[in-house]
Amino acid sequence: MPHFPPFRRLLRYAGIVALSWVALSWLVVLVLRFVPPWTSAVMMERRVDALIHGEKDFQLRQHWVPWSRISPWAPIAMVAGEDQKFPFHHGFDFDSIENAIDAADDGRRLRGASTISQQTAKNLFLWNGRSFVRKGLEAYFTVLLELTWPKQRILEVYLNIAQFGDGIYGVGAASEAFFHMSPAQLGPAQAARLAAVLPNPDRFHVDRPSSYVLERARWIEQQIHQLGGPSYLESRQPPRDARPARRR
Repeated sequence: MPHFPPFRRLLRYAGIVALSWVALSWLVVLVLRFVPPWTSAVMMERRVDALIHGEKDFQLRQHWVPWSRISPWAPIAMVAGEDQKFPFHHGFDFDSIENAIDAADDGRRLRGASTISQQTAKNLFLWNGRSFVRKGLEAYFTVLLELTWPKQRILEVYLNIAQFGDGIYGVGAASEAFFHMSPAQLGPAQAARLAAVLPNPDRFHVDRPSSYVLERARWIEQQIHQLGGPSYLESRQPPRDARPARRR
């Protein structure tokens, strides 16, 4: 029949494109397991936004800091405040997702349930905003990260690309800008303060903390110690009271 050959060619081309996309994206993820990312999609988006709106004084501050030069209090603070099940899940916290769906069904405010793995995937490869397309791509890259990177690498990249203030990305730039110290010198109180603004770094400020930020920082510091400190990241079993992701 005359219509089948063109349709089959179209399917073949679509299959080639899809396989090429998977191969290329996985190659990029594989390379970034060993090579520090030079930027992120979210940082590039902020640069473009500043250019479009004529923010002539805008300056983006970020520099890569390897895991060995980051205080051990910084990664556990992010986990304690954002995703206490991070060492144990495979990229998705299904309990948090179920709770978020139940809350939406009850008419309560919709809260995000993104894990640190999902946030790393979004910040590194995608854009801000809410859409099914972006969430689908976020899930895809999250799977690639979890399959390709060890947990420490995911957390290392997250610490280096997370936004802590306007134009301030990564724990290196943040510790220098807000505490005038290197990231290796951060103590639990400073690390908790950085983690406290992550739900909304455009609204909350490390250097001008609101009462909410101060209270959240105290809670995170308490959680750090209850979890057992930095050694928690090496745990093999989650404690019974481990809390889910606390994303916006």
